Amino acid sequence: MANTATIEINGQKQEFPLIEGTEKEVAIDIKALRAATGGFITLDPGYKNTGSCESGITFLDGEKGILRYRGYTIEELAEKADFLEVAFLLIFGELPTKEQLDKFHEDIKKNSIVDEDVKKILDAFPKAAHPMGVLSSLTSALTAFNPSSVDVDSEEDMYNSVVRILGKFPVLVAWAMRKKSGMPLDYGDKNLGYVENILKMMFKKPNEEYVQNKILVDALDKLLILHADHEQNCSTSTVRIVGSSHAGLFASISAGISALWGPLHGGANQAVLEMLEAIKEDGGDTKKYMAKAKDKADPFRLMGFGHRVYKNFDPRAKIIKVAADEVLGDLGIEDPILNIAKGLEQEALNDDYFVKRKLYPNVDFYSGIIYRAMEIPTDMFTVMFALGRLPGWIAQWREMRLRKEPIGRPRQLYTGATKRAFVSINKR
Repeated sequence: MANTATIEINGQKQEFPLIEGTEKEVAIDIKALRAATGGFITLDPGYKNTGSCESGITFLDGEKGILRYRGYTIEELAEKADFLEVAFLLIFGELPTKEQLDKFHEDIKKNSIVDEDVKKILDAFPKAAHPMGVLSSLTSALTAFNPSSVDVDSEEDMYNSVVRILGKFPVLVAWAMRKKSGMPLDYGDKNLGYVENILKMMFKKPNEEYVQNKILVDALDKLLILHADHEQNCSTSTVRIVGSSHAGLFASISAGISALWGPLHGGANQAVLEMLEAIKEDGGDTKKYMAKAKDKADPFRLMGFGHRVYKNFDPRAKIIKVAADEVLGDLGIEDPILNIAKGLEQEALNDDYFVKRKLYPNVDFYSGIIYRAMEIPTDMFTVMFALGRLPGWIAQWREMRLRKEPIGRPRQLYTGATKRAFVSINKR
């Protein structure tokens, strides 16, 4: 393979180096394009063909349905690791030893206390506030209670910032949910595992003992692992570009939460449940809605099927389908919404229209089903996504800062008015 690419503009040829990644992906390095061509830029709305960085964290091949964290397949990690192990792997590059993992968990627990004044900020939100808005605001507010900047050249400083946010973030997640449901705020139990404690903080009632359900713990653990990172998506790119200005970790994560909030990104699993609710209100006829989904003239869109990155199948969906079946089987729930979901799933998996187009149920479809079965409110689904994505955001922020990447500054192609004279107000 040649090691350069040639671009010809107005008869002038310029050569640009080719860079090959470890998985044989090839990129044209155009950072010198403007200087070499006298001001030409590339135009790529949505950055679908533009690499914003080099990264050693996550590899994704949508055509082949491959997802790996630091070289480990998502299938193997979901089967053999727990969420904290995966978080450590993503952030620090290697799977932890038993001693490293134990210390990591202990240090996270030591940093799990949130300043009482944060409760005052939470109190100011109405119950009707969307939990994602609450979570983004509280995460940003943590900066005020931890004002010292992180010395990125200090391993100790970096490590302390990581365990600090991993300790406090689940508390904020639980508080956002308990605020909405009118429950007293809870810190959980430091004697529990990371995921077990999250569930207890979310669901513990003040007048009864909380009993852990291992199937639910395992299902949530898998869901968090599956959502932990996904390469340069909207929210991750946001975290990196905000961090590139040397904004702190809390501020950068808060920006990522806001990006994740959108229905085209993290809100997809919430959109799945809202669709199922609408189908139920219309009589619950799944065949009718599958026909509407196949009708190009019909505005109805089947949420939770197919994926804009995975052109074959979503490897995460295969894993979480098993967990969804286990959760529904264990809880023995009779819920018309979940029955509609199972009906849509079966019809899509056996309908030639969907099979030929590879429109399989994706991770958002199954995660929505699990969260519904766990009695997590629909508008908390994206918050749970953020909880899972936290280690990936941290890892991407840390990588960007350690590599001393320049501040993000995209170009634009101006299409507005050309130079014109100012008109005084009495002549307009």
